[in-house]
Amino acid sequence: MALLPIILTPEPVLRETAKPVETITDELLKLLDDMADTMYDAPGIGLAANQVGRLERVIVMDCAKEGAAPELWKMINPEIISRSDELAVLEEGCLSIPDQTADVERPAIVEVKYTDIAGKEQRLTCEGLLAACVQHEVDHLDGVLFIDHISRLKRDMIIRRFMKEMRQSSVGAPKGQ
Repeated sequence: MALLPIILTPEPVLRETAKPVETITDELLKLLDDMADTMYDAPGIGLAANQVGRLERVIVMDCAKEGAAPELWKMINPEIISRSDELAVLEEGCLSIPDQTADVERPAIVEVKYTDIAGKEQRLTCEGLLAACVQHEVDHLDGVLFIDHISRLKRDMIIRRFMKEMRQSSVGAPKGQ
């Protein structure tokens, strides 16, 4: 397994729409394994292919509570097929905008349809942190960042703060490079 460089905003690939996966190949399975290793190393709870510079509709997530056994999800072509009317607000962050967070309001419960690594179609009903995470990662595949769900004022503050930190950083490179 290899750690992949995480793409940081404002790189254009983060705003592009990922293409559906047509065939599950050994290369795709390796990408998912590498994405999982990268996510855990970061550390994070989710990672979309756009964030490692690949425009393929795949995500990895693990929203297990700290100290609990890992619950790694590898989803190919995930699609949210239903959303609850009930909303929930959770604090979100993003590996592509490190050290920045904001409260984001999203549907509290979603159902996601995806293909698993064995090529079988699956459906998963998600709530709580898992619901927020899957929506966040599917957004990435559509070129949407969590900051697009908050007010313009808050979004501008986060971007200014992040860019200032990047300029002041002597390293300035994503983890893993």
